[in-house]
Amino acid sequence: MLRRTASALVVLALAGTATACGRAAPDATVAADARGPITVWLSNNAQEVQWGKQMVAAWNERHPDQHVTAQQIPAGKTSEEAISASIIAGTTACLAFNTSPAAVPTFQKQNGLVPLDDFPGGTSYVTERSGALADQYKSPDGKFYQLPWKSNPVMILYNKKLFKKAGLDPEHPRLATYKEFLETSRTLVHSGAAKAAIWPSPSSDFFQPWYDFYPAFAAQSGGKQLIEDGKPAFDSPAGRQVAAFWRKLYAQKLAPQEAYPGDALNDGKSAMATVGPWAVSAYKNSVDIGVAPVPTADGGAGKHSFSDEKSVAMFSACKNRATAWDLLKFATSSAQDGKFLETTGQMPMREDLTARYAGYFAEHPTYKAFADQAERVVEVPNVPGSVDIWQAFRDEWTKSVIFGRESTRAGLRNASSEITDLLNEYGDQS
Repeated sequence: MLRRTASALVVLALAGTATACGRAAPDATVAADARGPITVWLSNNAQEVQWGKQMVAAWNERHPDQHVTAQQIPAGKTSEEAISASIIAGTTACLAFNTSPAAVPTFQKQNGLVPLDDFPGGTSYVTERSGALADQYKSPDGKFYQLPWKSNPVMILYNKKLFKKAGLDPEHPRLATYKEFLETSRTLVHSGAAKAAIWPSPSSDFFQPWYDFYPAFAAQSGGKQLIEDGKPAFDSPAGRQVAAFWRKLYAQKLAPQEAYPGDALNDGKSAMATVGPWAVSAYKNSVDIGVAPVPTADGGAGKHSFSDEKSVAMFSACKNRATAWDLLKFATSSAQDGKFLETTGQMPMREDLTARYAGYFAEHPTYKAFADQAERVVEVPNVPGSVDIWQAFRDEWTKSVIFGRESTRAGLRNASSEITDLLNEYGDQS
């Protein structure tokens, strides 16, 4: 019997009644050329709100007849659930600047998204801005229902003070290979410098693999996604190496199995964390931070990581789509991307990122490591049933890797089997 998360079941059930219960969508042909006032949604991140307000103000000054109102995404358990509910009700904003790629297949199934390819030059705008990375954001029908906007490539942040306390060289940490990482972790914990070497959340949320398994798998596999060519790709030598590595961290008590009620790195309880550049500003006044790539078995160069990307999507409830499209291009222009980088420290998904903003990275060398990593990132696969697929993976990872209730090989094998069933089931529904 296939397992489903309760929230995913609700979304799918409601998706089937969206047309009947929600407001009627505007005529797509008319809306495509219509201009006028629109509303956009921003995340609740204070720095992103700051950027969004100035971006909207700059637009409104130039386009008083096409006024834009910026709001934060409505409250909900997650922004994805809030957006999904708004699609059903027909109350989505024209644009949402915090769209998770994992949720795009669900929003698409709800007929909630507008393909950006429908606009003149739409496809070329997406591909020219993001380069080769753009291909990961195409839907199975070959269209872009999202513009890859900002990347937060996951890397290892470490507390230099705790490394020094443990007798380690904080400027040259030995973290490149699994062997080095484990040896360094043991030194950190056994010396008493930190309770944990690293402390990812052990919770069962579907998205948690993005901060333990998936960055390491992307690095070890040379940039493979969880699913390749319609089939699970993680029950492989690379996947098995990653699972065994993390199992050792838990088995040797270097990574705790319980959740930490706060920020373990910020509180000095953990010496390392797997996070993106958004975290640098959060730690700048409390932790002397170092940055290192996610390890691999042999420490090889050219390693990938998980993008932790958020996209911009246009929703089918939008009546003035010509304005929305022009605003989308304005908000992701070179000038606004530069302001976004300066305000938030997050990486615009631009092919020319480091060259175009060389001055910024020269002044902020910690962010330069993330900018370099942003050129080699892997996205979640754009497949129907994405949330359920990740949940199936997480459940097996929790049993096998975190708690050791089954072997890591069995965990990956079981997850691959369940996900194959889910892919077949969702494929039959399409």
